[in-house]
Amino acid sequence: MTRNDAPALSKAKPRDGVNGLAVAAVCVAIICALPMLAVLIAALSGGTETVQHLIDTVLGRYAATTLLLVVMVSIGTFAIGVGAAWLVTMTRFPGAKVLEIALVLPLAFPAYVLAYAYTHVLDHPGIVQSMLRDVTGWGPREYWFPEIRSLGGAAVMLILVLYPYVYLLARAAFLQQSGTTFLAARALGSSAWAAFFKVSLPLARPAIAGGVLLAVMETIADFGTVAYFGVQTFATGIYTSWFSLFDRAGAAQLALCLLSFALLLAMLERLQRGRAKYHDPARRSQAMPPVQLKGWHALAATVLCGVPVFFGALLPIVILLAMGLGSEQDLLSPRYLGFIRNSVTLAGVAAILTVLAAICVGFFQRSRPGRLASSAAYVSRLGYAVPGGVIAVGLLVPFAAFDNAFDAWMRSTFDISTGLLVTGSIWLLVTAYLVRFLAAALGAYEGGQAMVHANMDAAARSLGQTPMGTLRRVHLPILAPSLLTALLIVFVDVMKELPATLIMRPFNYDTLAVQAYRLASDERLDGAAVPSLVIVAMGLLPVILICRQVGRQK
Repeated sequence: MTRNDAPALSKAKPRDGVNGLAVAAVCVAIICALPMLAVLIAALSGGTETVQHLIDTVLGRYAATTLLLVVMVSIGTFAIGVGAAWLVTMTRFPGAKVLEIALVLPLAFPAYVLAYAYTHVLDHPGIVQSMLRDVTGWGPREYWFPEIRSLGGAAVMLILVLYPYVYLLARAAFLQQSGTTFLAARALGSSAWAAFFKVSLPLARPAIAGGVLLAVMETIADFGTVAYFGVQTFATGIYTSWFSLFDRAGAAQLALCLLSFALLLAMLERLQRGRAKYHDPARRSQAMPPVQLKGWHALAATVLCGVPVFFGALLPIVILLAMGLGSEQDLLSPRYLGFIRNSVTLAGVAAILTVLAAICVGFFQRSRPGRLASSAAYVSRLGYAVPGGVIAVGLLVPFAAFDNAFDAWMRSTFDISTGLLVTGSIWLLVTAYLVRFLAAALGAYEGGQAMVHANMDAAARSLGQTPMGTLRRVHLPILAPSLLTALLIVFVDVMKELPATLIMRPFNYDTLAVQAYRLASDERLDGAAVPSLVIVAMGLLPVILICRQVGRQK
């Protein structure tokens, strides 16, 4: 570059295109905030009579059940996730390398799919109790057997599919830890267990807390499992109030209660993430030497790590295959091909739009850092902490009011009825998916963006690139793997999403998740296995990517 070129470069407009990006990012944040604001307004306008009725009847039961379910899932995911992460990271035993990757597999399963599979096997007419009665000769009321359709059963289903959140984060934290502090504790006379509880566990606390909070957020958002098991939580209460009782104000007020709890969890997660600086991998002085287990210790470690994989992935697949083969559901029939087409269309459109929104918000935050960009990014992430049922209510309330008002105006002015233009449309459902899963896409995008050094932006500007040109020619090619991961994650999450789809789907526009829920609600579990298997097969795509990453981390 010559001296004569310098003035031209100095006159370049470094923010060309960023103003439009800022508008897009702010619009995305407004869309994400709209459901929460609508729920708040609808709940406050519902009147004190509705609130008092809820307090007198169901609110206490919903709150107690939801809280108890959260406590049970928190304890279970913590115990399995942390224990398995410690064993596969810090010890060696038969099958450790395989189990290290296989422990991620249950993440591909929606909890309601496990509920269908285990109900088929463990319920009163199932194979387990039938064999028990055949062997012992007992009658139906002459023995006790754990009830699968219960609060405890729902907690077990959720634990089996959500512990990988804790496992992945705890494993990464243990891998980053220096062995110096652990070995120093052993040298000072602490046993291996004491050193684990006094040193390793406190160092990994931020990562573990983040994993448990993610599991808790998924728990309060779950609808399919608790609804099928007849467990009355806020999620089932919202659906019942909206559809069975036609009480929009009651549904909004229940949604506000659940939204408050979800936002509290989001604040806790943000606080603990902000303080997560317990160790610095760059200054690691000594890697933690793995301990070779022998004898019954090795056998116990294999069993402890193998049990959640067996019950969380392998056994459900076998059960679902057996159920599906014995059903009358034809996966290649025009009806099922329609379910698949609807599911793939919704998931594909939602994934593309969500990733585009993540690029707008993420790149705006990088190119023009400041309070506006940070606020837009923060609001955009809140949707992940908001259950699908709350988002559905929050979008339906304002858009239904808009549709009714516009239809009334058109009738009075032109004597034309427009009907429902937005409510009940595919695009409103896609908007709900975008709000719900934008945080996941943002996380994947920002993880890849961290690989793009600031010097690359400076070099691009020195060569005359505008910020949008830098995004198109520098960032996006480098971020292609991260964007693909984000697409797959959102795609599969939309395939599994049930409450928002149930509430907002267009008339006669059913998906695989809705079909599985409908068949299971009619006690046709064999039939429900067929769409469930397709959902699980789709869910394996991002899990395979995660497994590959897990295999490379060492």
